[in-house]
Amino acid sequence: MIEIKSSSLPRDEMVDELARGVMRWQDETQAYDEAVGERMGLNAAERRCLGFLHHGQQPAGAIAAATGLTPAAVTALVDRLEARGLLTRKRSVEDRRKVMIEGTAKAQEMAQRYYGTIARDGQVIIEQFDDRELETILRFLRAALDLQRRHLDRLKAGEKV
Repeated sequence: MIEIKSSSLPRDEMVDELARGVMRWQDETQAYDEAVGERMGLNAAERRCLGFLHHGQQPAGAIAAATGLTPAAVTALVDRLEARGLLTRKRSVEDRRKVMIEGTAKAQEMAQRYYGTIARDGQVIIEQFDDRELETILRFLRAALDLQRRHLDRLKAGEKV
């Protein structure tokens, strides 16, 4: 079991440790995702696509937006993943012109195999915090995600960083 300890560090040291911790968490997450990709023979865009579809079917255009790929590149990506049995295409019921992409049971099994334990272990960590602490963590997470998205949007728009 992972023990969460409170800190008696001065504020500036906590801020520095938090910044370093977030950077390490990003690096470790990326390293794990890359190792999963290597094991499964999936590139970064393919992993991102499967992760995006984890919560349900999406139109091909949404996959393009989420991955940053062109529509033609998404078609090739979907072709590859469909050939491997990791996703399926079907026409939208609401708009027959729209193609919906959905992960298969094989993709769900793969996600469970490589990410299920992390999710369960993460839940154990989360349960060690009281409601007030969770509210603070959520506030930080939302602000950090918003910050990351704003900077990514600026970078993609060609703005000077």
